[in-house]
Amino acid sequence: MQNLSTKVTLKEKIGYGLGDAASSVFWKLFSMYLLFFYTDVFGIDAAIAGTMFLITRIWDSLLDPVVGVIGDRTESKWGKFRPYLLYFSVPFGVIGVLTFTTPDLSATGKIIYAYITYSLMMMIYSLINVPYASLLGVMSAAPKERTALSSYRMIFAFLGSILALVLIEPLVRLFSGNDGNLQSGWSMAALVFAVISVVFFLCTFSWTRERVRPIKESGNSLKDDLNDLLKNKPWWILLGAGIAALIFNSIRDGAAVFYFKYYVAASETFDLGIISSALSLTTVFLVLGQGANILGILLVTPVSNRIGKKKTYLSAMLIATVFSIAFYFVDKNNILTMLFLQVIISACAGSIFPLLWSMYADIADYSEWKTGRRATGLIFSSSSMSQKFGWSIGGALTGWLLALYGFEANAIQTTETQTGIRLMMSVLPAIGTILSVVFISIYPLTESKLKEITGNLNAKRKKND
Repeated sequence: MQNLSTKVTLKEKIGYGLGDAASSVFWKLFSMYLLFFYTDVFGIDAAIAGTMFLITRIWDSLLDPVVGVIGDRTESKWGKFRPYLLYFSVPFGVIGVLTFTTPDLSATGKIIYAYITYSLMMMIYSLINVPYASLLGVMSAAPKERTALSSYRMIFAFLGSILALVLIEPLVRLFSGNDGNLQSGWSMAALVFAVISVVFFLCTFSWTRERVRPIKESGNSLKDDLNDLLKNKPWWILLGAGIAALIFNSIRDGAAVFYFKYYVAASETFDLGIISSALSLTTVFLVLGQGANILGILLVTPVSNRIGKKKTYLSAMLIATVFSIAFYFVDKNNILTMLFLQVIISACAGSIFPLLWSMYADIADYSEWKTGRRATGLIFSSSSMSQKFGWSIGGALTGWLLALYGFEANAIQTTETQTGIRLMMSVLPAIGTILSVVFISIYPLTESKLKEITGNLNAKRKKND
């Protein structure tokens, strides 16, 4: 890799952002709709689906560090991480379609098929998303450029999510046809999103460049890399904070569709007199949340530049905690209050993810400063690993909690079940935000410390030029 200027062009920032838009199109379908798809369309029990989420994601999470290590040792004319975007974009789209395909199988056959397709999807996700995440650490050495890249990434991630949430129900209805074949509708809708994802990944590959070269090229062993990582205190802290935040998000996201279908019992279209839309209330709620996520992202850079990443993260999570608990007390007919709380909670949640990605890049610098060795892929793989662990635990809890509260698909729910679904949208996910606050409160890499680390590393790199 060449040591080019750390200045990143607008085209590159957009190109980098498109990569997360590609991932988010399917990730949002998984987090918001996959449990619903398995229970109400494919016909799998909620508890079985929840267990599947835990098993497949946890073992697959262990693949992420392996991919990170391989990426660190990859050498090609395109760099260390970009080749994976080229080679795995099409497999990503193909497996995504198969995940939402419903062959006519026995009850056991359906479970086996779901395990196989979902496991393959998560493996391909690792093979393309870990290198994509690692790319942030080598596009620029400047902390502020990384925060900007991370913000572009998250804005495009939420734009991809909005695209998926706005189109999924209309596409399913369109492809289901007059006979209401939901199984065909979901499969064809997934095909549309697969094509979009492949195109976006290829744009990321074509429009981005790798610039940052290690002070000394990686000749160290995997054992050295792992030892460095396990001794990296900021990494452990950020890992815990990230997992807790994602448990918060995944429980709320997974419960939202059930909340509106079985508790609010919303009408097919969103209608509040002066506001009318052909979209369902569920879609409006989810899309509004994604829009608020983007608002949080837009605010996070100026706020974190002023008060620091750590204080910004703590403030956002504390506010999210208070308003999440308040959500439990909202009457099911008070739609405007639900939407208001969704905006506040989602803006706070959106603001923390650019910080997490930027802080992982800072941790890669910290590790190189401490050890003289750089393992960008391995460290960034931990971000993907924490994401999957968080979604694994949150997704499993969502399915298990539904079963615990007596949920039955496509039936009128008992009062106990409705109360459980309300808790899953409010108090229970707030436990994740509280844990995240506890972790990040002891995070040691302050702005002054990072300035010292960056200056030291830049001086060493200049000596090597």
